[in-house]
Amino acid sequence: MSTIPLTTRGAEKLKEELQRLKTVERHAVIQAIAEARAQGDLSENAEYDAAKDKQGFIEGRILEIESKLAAAQIIDPSTLDAGGRVVFGATVELEEEESGAKVTYQIVGDDEADLKLGLISISSPIARAMIGKEAGDVAEVRAPGGVKTYEIVAVRYQ
Repeated sequence: MSTIPLTTRGAEKLKEELQRLKTVERHAVIQAIAEARAQGDLSENAEYDAAKDKQGFIEGRILEIESKLAAAQIIDPSTLDAGGRVVFGATVELEEEESGAKVTYQIVGDDEADLKLGLISISSPIARAMIGKEAGDVAEVRAPGGVKTYEIVAVRYQ
């Protein structure tokens, strides 16, 4: 199994979700199944079927998170010393050359990505175009809307 890169924040979020699933969600669905069973005939019991489906989802998600955490390579961006290069965990300030619009992104794992929060996946086209570059370099991104060119203004590890 290959390693999955995660920031320390991303690993903590997965651990919190795992804890909630095991201690809250799992117990709630077991209770719902018990209540549905108490209603009698299970062959036409929609509540029972829904509770069993939810139980399957919860158990599947627990296994998925445990697998990801077992394979995780947890990286603390604040301890990185990449010599100003863009690497996993780095926060990068960009300026689009055509419009002059400035954006700031942190490169994170696939599970952590949330564009609204400025978190982009390491496997995204823009992150792949920036990896290994430094402030002052230009990254050319091939996106569905065409090629965009960004200047890397600053690279921080926080």
